[in-house]
Amino acid sequence: MGKSKAKPNGKKPVAEEKKVYLEPEYAKSRITDCEFKELVMLPREIDLNEWLASNTTTFFHHVNLQYSTISEFCTGDACQTMAVCSTQYYWYDERGKKVKCTAPQYVDFVMSSVQKLVTDEDVFPTKYGREFPSSFESLVKKICRYLFHVLAHIYSSHFKETLALELHGHLNTLYVHFILFAREFNLLDPKETAVMDDLTEVLCSSGGPGGGGAGGGGTGAQNHVKER
Repeated sequence: MGKSKAKPNGKKPVAEEKKVYLEPEYAKSRITDCEFKELVMLPREIDLNEWLASNTTTFFHHVNLQYSTISEFCTGDACQTMAVCSTQYYWYDERGKKVKCTAPQYVDFVMSSVQKLVTDEDVFPTKYGREFPSSFESLVKKICRYLFHVLAHIYSSHFKETLALELHGHLNTLYVHFILFAREFNLLDPKETAVMDDLTEVLCSSGGPGGGGAGGGGTGAQNHVKER
């Protein structure tokens, strides 16, 4: 499975484009007022790996679906690199070789590799008695990192199309749920998500619908997963 790295693209923007997704009238849009902070917590009597597996698979399908709504606008010409604000992501193949690719190609690499993982019985076991691999947590973190890249790209490059389709409430709700889940179990490195800190602050602040505080890792994180 490939890996990705973020690097500044080296270009200084002439003028930073206005981040429409931060405007209050759009940022407040949700499809539910559910308290995600409570929803993401590990239920009693539920195995941690089972909870991670179930939610990770669900997030994969939801991010894939959300991206599909704007995929016709995410073309090789319009998005020549997998860029999020001033950060550019590169895909690395199984041999560690950097692959030059457009945003739609990068997303295709992400979705194909994650699909392969979540349907692999040795990685995401569904049959009774099958054990999760020792590398499971690190694989979940890798998947979350990839899914974050896709969500961030939708916001930074395709929010106007999402707005035109009136799907920004769905996108915001998915982002809040995903980020709070990742925080609860320390699945995303703060350095990785820093590129979207302004959005996270707005959407996940304690005052927002479904938010759970805009600080670092969730309070319950240390109870479940050790930092790697």
